[in-house]
Amino acid sequence: MIMRRFASNLAGPRPCRKLPPAALPVGRIKTPERMDRELNENQPAKPRKKRLIVLIVVAALVVLAVAAYFIARTVAHSFIQSEISTRSDWEIDTGDVADREAAQQVTVYTDPVEATIEITQIVPDEYEDEGFTYYDEEVQDRLASTLLGLTQEGNYTMGSPLAILNPFGTGSNGLYLYFGTSNPTQVQYTVSVEDDAIPDYTAWANNAGEDGYSRVQEFLLIGLVPGMENTVTLTAYNRQGQQAQSATFTIDMPEATSGYDVTLETVDGDSTQALSNGLYYAMGIGGQYGYTFFYDNDGVMRYEMVLEGYHSDRFLWDEDGSLITCVGSTKVARLNRFGQVTQVFDLGQYELHHDINWGPEGTILALATDLEGETVEDQVLQIDLESGEVTHIVDFTQVFQSYFDITRPVQATDPFGLWSEGEWDWLHLNSLQYDESDNSIIVSSRETSTIIKCALGEEPSIVWMAGNPDFWQGTDFAQYSLEAQGDFNYQYGQHDVELMPAQEVEALGFEAAGEGQLYLRVYDNNYYAMSSRDDFQVEVPEEVGTANMEDGVNSHVYYYLVDEAAGTFTLVDSFDVPYSSLVSNAKWMGDTYVVNNGVHQCYEEYDQQGNLIRQYKYTCTANGYRVMKDSFEGFWFLPQ
Repeated sequence: MIMRRFASNLAGPRPCRKLPPAALPVGRIKTPERMDRELNENQPAKPRKKRLIVLIVVAALVVLAVAAYFIARTVAHSFIQSEISTRSDWEIDTGDVADREAAQQVTVYTDPVEATIEITQIVPDEYEDEGFTYYDEEVQDRLASTLLGLTQEGNYTMGSPLAILNPFGTGSNGLYLYFGTSNPTQVQYTVSVEDDAIPDYTAWANNAGEDGYSRVQEFLLIGLVPGMENTVTLTAYNRQGQQAQSATFTIDMPEATSGYDVTLETVDGDSTQALSNGLYYAMGIGGQYGYTFFYDNDGVMRYEMVLEGYHSDRFLWDEDGSLITCVGSTKVARLNRFGQVTQVFDLGQYELHHDINWGPEGTILALATDLEGETVEDQVLQIDLESGEVTHIVDFTQVFQSYFDITRPVQATDPFGLWSEGEWDWLHLNSLQYDESDNSIIVSSRETSTIIKCALGEEPSIVWMAGNPDFWQGTDFAQYSLEAQGDFNYQYGQHDVELMPAQEVEALGFEAAGEGQLYLRVYDNNYYAMSSRDDFQVEVPEEVGTANMEDGVNSHVYYYLVDEAAGTFTLVDSFDVPYSSLVSNAKWMGDTYVVNNGVHQCYEEYDQQGNLIRQYKYTCTANGYRVMKDSFEGFWFLPQ
């Protein structure tokens, strides 16, 4: 109706029909009255037209604003949905059929890619079926049995190895190699490409031999660059450090399954500190959920891990050398060094979010959402690694019951309304640490900008809370707020709260923690927003951001000393990092720190004084969740 009215108005007054001068009646005289009337009739209605133009412009702006909101909302909801979606296409390019293991329902293919050695691929027959997933123990057992059979079929040498592309389907550019050497050796390999901007990559393969030496070489070669011809040089060294033999082959690797950037832009900082050894692994890159990307110190992708969906929140290393991580929105899995899934933990009615971590001996803990509940991101699970049993151990709506009662679901007009409208996201937990000294957990609540320690047991209870106490004034929980010692700004919207090990405390020159004391490393997003209460608004310092993107504001890496006996917490040190209102993390590497600034879409490595060594810039939708780093020694590589 509005647009029709405007369209009608656009037509304006009906114009007067003017006769040409020759058509005027001869001798007709225009009186002054008639001349005035004609003059008035021919004058444009300027004020009226101006009002119409203003109305049209205003209406157009309103329509555009409404359209933009719904487009943004659709994109946001699509983005959120992609986070929990399950992969339906495993995108396998097979070669020529060489054999079919009927008993295992696995087909063996040759020549899936061009290479100067024979490349094999093993694929479950049902990989194109609806609902298929590689993260299934039965599927993995069949692949492992087929692989074992292939290793026994030939006399493989370094020059002619058994080479299988991504044998377990959990990566896109890993190459399994199997061959023998005449004497116990260690194998070093170098990967090179013709692109001068990409340096050679050298690593020592983990053959799981005694002291790293073995006559049987079996490993997953990590480092092949997607979408390029890779030249691989293998070199075997004996116990005397002498070169025993070598071989070289080329392989044309397919593009990354995700299509994501193979190289990242890098910027060097002022610090002369050397970068730590290892691979950065980027988790939860917006628009690329379902993958974890591994980059070397030069910003080159060296491995692409393919998940069932969701993203890896954290890597946990078990005593047997296996990797435990999230592989889907309701799945945690254990993987060995070949990429084989050896155990899957299904969380049933619970959905993962933000973090998993070690719990009491033999268990891991996970932050979760109860899909059968009315709230989100406020539950804690415990997973028994031996039995696979999943136990619900903390419901924070019960722990904070009286506070929970004054909260509400997120509304469209709230700061997080675009992303979370309708969700009861009243606490928003985003990191998890287990404190074995007193059987408790330390969790981070973004919504209340509070770090919370909670005692476990039959009835979990609050031990203390660190942050701006104004959030809790007038509630039953104000008494648990620690008193801040010193003059500093509280953390706001923080992520990735970590218990600092004694080695890190010592390396930074801090006093050792005494009885009842602990140190925390915190990624302080320095961003305030609340979307769960109508009765509360806190005043924050001008240095604190209140917008998703904001100039002149920094996020920080904070170091807190918590004195539980005294009921205090103190900021003992900090350094500035690029502003990231959401997500992000900081990981200690021994001599350096790896920091991800997810909204700023970059990660860095800093020295211990907070000086930049190198920055890596990536692109994504909205933000990148976490970037960490590991040497992967004892997993893919030999300890050096």
